[in-house]
This record gives sequence, C-alpha cells and structure tokens, in this order.
Amino acid sequence: MKIDHLETITLRFEYADGFRYAGGQCTARVTSLVLVHTDAGAVGIGTAYSHPGLVHLIVQQQLAPLLIGEDPKDVETLWQKMYRITRWYGRKGAAMSAIGAIDTACWDLRGKSLGKPVWELLGGQRITCPAYASALLWKEPAALAEEAARLIDRGFRRVKMRLGYGGDGDREAVRAVRAAIGPRNDVMCDGSMRYSLEDATTLAEFLTENNVFWFEEPFEPEDIDSYVALSSRASPPLAAGENEFGLQGFRELIRAGALDIVQPDVSRCGGITEAKRVADLALTAGLRVAPHTWSDAVAITANAHIVAALPHGITVEFDQTGNPFIEELLVEPLVVRDGHLTLSKAPGLGIELNPMTLNRYRLIDPLHLPDGSYSDMIFGKGFL
Repeated sequence: MKIDHLETITLRFEYADGFRYAGGQCTARVTSLVLVHTDAGAVGIGTAYSHPGLVHLIVQQQLAPLLIGEDPKDVETLWQKMYRITRWYGRKGAAMSAIGAIDTACWDLRGKSLGKPVWELLGGQRITCPAYASALLWKEPAALAEEAARLIDRGFRRVKMRLGYGGDGDREAVRAVRAAIGPRNDVMCDGSMRYSLEDATTLAEFLTENNVFWFEEPFEPEDIDSYVALSSRASPPLAAGENEFGLQGFRELIRAGALDIVQPDVSRCGGITEAKRVADLALTAGLRVAPHTWSDAVAITANAHIVAALPHGITVEFDQTGNPFIEELLVEPLVVRDGHLTLSKAPGLGIELNPMTLNRYRLIDPLHLPDGSYSDMIFGKGFL
C-alpha cells in the first residue's frame, strides 16, 4: 500500500446567532480535514485545527510531493520527514497542525491495514473513554444553570464552563453551575487567558472551595512563569496545552513544573504520533493527560483513542455548542452515555465521514475565508 494523493477539505459553518465568550461574539466555525488516499483504495482520515489556507498550502504544495509513493503505515518515519522539511518555518503553528492531520490519517490507515483499532495499536486495553461536555459560554447565571442541567441529562458527568467575566461575575457563574449539576458531577473552569497572577490566585482559592476539577489556561501560553507561580500555591489542578505544539513545547511546560494536567490535541500539536510522545513525557513526570478538542468529530475520536490507551488519561473534550462538525460529520455520530464515549472495534479510527455534511459545508477556496470570529481565529478587523 502506497500513498497516491492527499486531499484537503475545508469546512465552514456560520451561526445564526453564535455565542458570547471572553473573546467576543463567535459568528462561525471552521475546520480542515486531510484525507490520505492510497493506491489500494484505502483512505485515511485526519484533521487540522488551524488557519485553513495555510494548512492547504503546506499539505498540497510541500508535504504531498514528499509523501506520494511512501508507505503510510510507516508513521514515525513519515512524521520525521515532514517535520524536518518544515522545520525552518514550522515547529509550531500551522505547519505542526498540518503534519498532525496527515499523521492521524496515516494512523487510521495503519489500523485498517493491520485490522486493528488505533487504541489497540497504541497499547490500549479499554474500548471506552471518559468525555466531558465543553460549552457554558458567557450567559447570565440562570441560563448557565439551565444549560448545565441539560448537559447532565444528555449523559455527561463533567462539564466545562468559560470564565473571564471578572470579579463577582466569575463567582456567580461558578456557583450557578455547581448548584445545577450537583456534588456528584464535576465542573472544570476555563480562564480563557484573561487573568493576572494576582487575580488568578484569588480566583483559584474560590474554585478550590467549590470543588472545581481543574483550572484551565488562566494565562497566555507564553507566560510560563505565572503558571509556575500559581501551581506552587493552593489551587485546583492547572491545565493547559491547546496552544502548544510539538514535544519540544510541552517539554518546556513540564520541565518548569507549570502544569498538573497536560492538554495536547492531535489536530493542533502534531498528530497522534506527537500527542502520544507528549503523553509519555507526562507519565514520566507524574502528570495526567486530558486532550483539548474543539474542531470536529475526527479530532474527538483520535484524541479519545489516545486517552483510552493511557493509564494516566483522564477524559476527552466534547464540544456541545451546536457545532455540525461534531454532530453531523460522521455517518455514525458520537454518543456519550453515563460520561463515557464508546470507541469502535473497527480497524483504524473506526469512523466514516458523512458525504452530505462534506458537501453542505465545504468551502471551495480555503485561501479566501470570509471575515468572522471563528472562536479561536478571527478574520477581519471588525470582528476583533
């Protein structure tokens, strides 16, 4: 089996109303799929959550010519080839995400070739993965409480909310969600990179009192010193990593003692190969792993395969904001029951893309993305 060609697919969805969060008003969502086609007819599925135009250019103009004719099952060798050829302008950002999409697709093909699911290839023993509901953006406390209760009714046992209101607004929001889900369910809080060390320290004390499961990204990713300072004080476990790339980036966080919970994302940090390397490093350091996922159902699935294979894997993120790339992308939609996502025993990632969804949301020209706020990426000055 040899690689025949690579296909990039950009998907775009525009909300009718969107949602409010610390970064403003989200108006649309975007994600990039990369399909690795082989001469044997098998197709591997991968995903990149980054600037869609850059992902398309990197995959099609530099990586595809490098990979055509290669054996996709040799994932580690191909990863090194892609990393070395993009190192001068890569190492972080869109290049690593593009590499990761291809890498994930190659893992899918490796599993299909060997007749085994990816979680088994990674050494896993369990077919289920804990999953938490990621939602609860900026709303009034009563509306947050109502939404949190609905998420529990859908089968989740953990929910993540966004903070960044500041002062009493943060406290009122946390109290409302905590009361709505009850003491037997967990709440995580995302700081949305909006805090000074002083304010984060004060808030962390409150979060501890309210039994918050983790405190995520209170600071910008470059501010490692503040993470280290907060981690040395009384606080819920500190979590971060969605804005980090590659083993070398996570190594700095881990060496510094900045985190308790490491959050690599296959669609961001460099694919299954690199996320597993990060997870192994975290295990050596005595840290736990809970991958970030915000883009699509392919990313959720791939991250869940990793968590299912880890003794120190906690849970996987499951977007519940009404994202069709989560709910409609797969022929068999992902379902959470009693807090767990059940993975397929089928070879590879065990998923099939829904062609109707691809046709409905496909953006023909990824180099011309309409202006808007795409949650993590903003295009157009008016949306800042």
